Amino acid sequence: MEKHPLVSQDGYDPNRLLDALIQKLGLKNDAALSRALEVRPPVISKIRHRTLPVGASLLIRMHEVTDLSIRELRELMGDRRKRMRISDVDGKPRKSDDDDI
Repeated sequence: MEKHPLVSQDGYDPNRLLDALIQKLGLKNDAALSRALEVRPPVISKIRHRTLPVGASLLIRMHEVTDLSIRELRELMGDRRKRMRISDVDGKPRKSDDDDI
């Protein structure tokens, strides 16, 4: 299985992010964190073992639960990229039949 480029980025440490969330929310362990974030426990485990990157939807959920900004969350995990890449298809309006007239 090929690793996501973020997982091999220097300085990337999702454990720092997960530990900070546990501390901020006053939780005891990863199982409690998974319940707070409403994800299955294996998701947290895979993130800890760097087999799964923190996805956008989970990052948004972390923001909703903790009130930390997305930037703060990304900094906690060591994601230093200036921009997030979006596919060429995302955000573009669909071509309608009227466009050909």
